[in-house]
Amino acid sequence: MKRTTLTATALILGAVPAFAATKGEVLDTYADIGHAAYEDSLITARALSGAIDALVANPTEVTLAAAREAWIAAREPYQQTEVYRFGNPIVDDWEGKVNAWPLDEGLIDYVDASYGGPTDENPFASVNVIANEQLTIAGQEVDASDITPELISDTLNEADGIETNVARGYHAIEFLLWGQDLNGTDPGAGERPHTDFVQGDDCTNGNCDRRVDYLQSATDLLLSDLEEMVAAWDEGGAAREAVMDDEDQGIIAILTGMGSLSYGEQAGERMRLGLMLNDPEEEHDCFSDNTHRSHYNDGLGVQNVYLGRYERVDGSLVEGPGVSDLVAESNAALDEEMTRKLDITMAAMTDLSDAAENGFAYDQMLEAGNEEGEALIMNAVNGLIDQTATIERIVSELELDMIEFEGSDSLDNPNAVFQ
Repeated sequence: MKRTTLTATALILGAVPAFAATKGEVLDTYADIGHAAYEDSLITARALSGAIDALVANPTEVTLAAAREAWIAAREPYQQTEVYRFGNPIVDDWEGKVNAWPLDEGLIDYVDASYGGPTDENPFASVNVIANEQLTIAGQEVDASDITPELISDTLNEADGIETNVARGYHAIEFLLWGQDLNGTDPGAGERPHTDFVQGDDCTNGNCDRRVDYLQSATDLLLSDLEEMVAAWDEGGAAREAVMDDEDQGIIAILTGMGSLSYGEQAGERMRLGLMLNDPEEEHDCFSDNTHRSHYNDGLGVQNVYLGRYERVDGSLVEGPGVSDLVAESNAALDEEMTRKLDITMAAMTDLSDAAENGFAYDQMLEAGNEEGEALIMNAVNGLIDQTATIERIVSELELDMIEFEGSDSLDNPNAVFQ
C-alpha cells in the first residue's frame, strides 16, 4: 500500500493559499474535513466488507490476506478522525462503538491456553460466544444460536457493563481476521489460518459457520455506525450544527481534541504506558501489528485540523481556513511555533512508522532494554507533549475559556502505573 507522508513545511512550500480567517470559516473547514474523513472511513470500510465477503465465499490464504490488507487500508482515514474526539460529545458518545480497546478477545472466539479464563474484573473474558449458543449474562439466559448484528450490539458489547467486553468495531474485526498475536516482543502478528473460515470437514478450530456470521455481522455494524457519523457531519447534521452553534465553543472543541489526543490519549495511554510496561498487549492494533500506522495517522489528524487541509483517499484535497490562519493573524510567531512542532512530531512518527514497515516491529520496540525502540517511541511522545504545551498557549492567545486536556498516569503520575 502506498502511504503518503505530509508535513506542515511541505504544505507551505506547496503554495497552499493564504486565507483571511474568521472563526466561522475555520469551523466550516473543520466540519468539512470531518465529513470527508468519516466518508473516507466509510468508503474503505465498504471495501473491507467486500473483501470479507470474498473471503467467506472462497477462504484461501490469498483472500484472507486481501481482507487483512483491506482492514489496514480502512484504518488509515479512520485514525485521522480521532482528533474529533474529546471536544465533540456526539463523537465521544459514538466512538466506543467502532474503536473501543483493549478488548478481552476470549469473549468472542477461541484463545490460547495462556490467555487464562474468567477474572474477577471480567467473568466473561473467555465465554467464547462463537463456540456457545447459550450464554448467561448478568444472571439472564441469552440465546446466541443466531449471531446477528443485534446480538452483538444489544447483548454482547460491554456485556454486564464491563468496558473490555468489546464485541464490535474495528478491533473485533481485527481479532477475527488475525487471531491472537502470541509473539510477545518478537516480530510477527496474529496467525489465524484461512481454514478457520472454511465450511464443512476442513474447518479448523470449530464453528467456522458461526465465526463467519460473527465477522459479517460485526462488519455490517461498522458500516452502519460509520454511515451515522458521515450523516452527523454533513450539511444540517447534528455534529456540524453543534460545532457551528457557538463559534468560541467550536474553536474550543477543535483545540480540546488536538490537546487531549496529543497528550493523555496518544502520548500517554497509547505510547508511554506500553513502553513503561514493556507490554505488547498495550498496542492499539495488537492483533495486526499495525500500531505504528495508527500512531502516525493520529498525529496526522491533529496536523490536518490545525492547518485546515486533509488529503482524501482518492488524492483530492479538502482545504480552507484552519486554526493556523486564526493564530497567525493574532500571533504569527506562535503559529510558526505550532507549525514547526507539528512537523517535528510528524517527523518522529514517520521515523517510527518507517522503521516498523522496514521490519523493526512495534512489538520489538517495546521490549525492555531495546534502546533503539525506546528512542523511536519517546521521540514521538516528546513531540506530542511539546506540541500540547503550544496548544495551551494558543488557547490563551485566542482568549478562550481554559481547557483541561485528557491526562494519563504514565505522564502525570508514573508511580501509579505500577501500583
